[in-house]
Amino acid sequence: MEKNAKIYVAGHRGMVGSAIVRELERQGYTNIITRTHAELDLCNQAAVDAFFEAERPEYVFLAAAKVGGIVANAQAKADFMYDNMMMEMNVIHAAWKNGCKKLQFLGSSCIYPRMAPQPMKEDCLLTSELEQTNEAYALAKISGLKYCAYLNQQYGTDFISVMPTNLYGPNDNYHPTHSHVLPALIRRFHEAKEQGLPSVTCWGDGSPLREFLYVDDLANLCVFLMNNYSGDEAVNAGTGKELSIRELTEIVAKVVGYQGEILWDTSKPNGTPRKLLDVSKSAALGWTYKTDLEEGIRLSYEDFLNNPMRAER
Repeated sequence: MEKNAKIYVAGHRGMVGSAIVRELERQGYTNIITRTHAELDLCNQAAVDAFFEAERPEYVFLAAAKVGGIVANAQAKADFMYDNMMMEMNVIHAAWKNGCKKLQFLGSSCIYPRMAPQPMKEDCLLTSELEQTNEAYALAKISGLKYCAYLNQQYGTDFISVMPTNLYGPNDNYHPTHSHVLPALIRRFHEAKEQGLPSVTCWGDGSPLREFLYVDDLANLCVFLMNNYSGDEAVNAGTGKELSIRELTEIVAKVVGYQGEILWDTSKPNGTPRKLLDVSKSAALGWTYKTDLEEGIRLSYEDFLNNPMRAER
């Protein structure tokens, strides 16, 4: 990408999109265009088409999505499928129609089968059934990935896909029921510390294994891939390291400064037992993550404390 190229970041107010904007600015890109949801509803095909016809961005980072944790995904499957498929199809199609040089589609590691061989390689996609708790979201993201690949094959576009592991960092969503595990734990332990609660109860038994990538590291990879990768197959974005949810809670409690007891409600779902990405593809391209987990959680907690309104989202 040329430093003065017109670059559209869809979803720039979200955690991933805002990190991509920060990274682009850090690297000296000067012509970044964005639109808020009020200015452009990505579910509105006519509005998206009009925007692309008027602006004609040369590069697109498609980070806009409807996201949430286990509860949100389970309770609003239809909404998660519709909103995500409409957004991605409208943006990808309009980018193709208007001669976009390159587009990057941001997906999720939940696209891979529930019981995929670990660590999960990019080629395990669609080899067995998905995790039921987020199947609707996963199907939408698989559709976006495949649409990019099909456009490449049929029309010679250069549209790529990136599949991140669990993300966290500045501008995360700390909603009490609609957030992902790490920001939810930050909020829960913070409130328990503030209220002097003797214990915190977490979902499941703490045994599932998870991988976490600091969002600014993801943004660095996204810009790197726009400049260094082309292909139909997605690229996994992760650290290649995992820990149990039980271990995660202990680190979060330590960073937050909560000293009470951690209890487990085994009547609640664990989710997928293990989700570790094979990151050999990005490593072979010359990229590795930079932020270790405890430091990333510390930075995230600082962001949470400095932006209290985010906890209300």
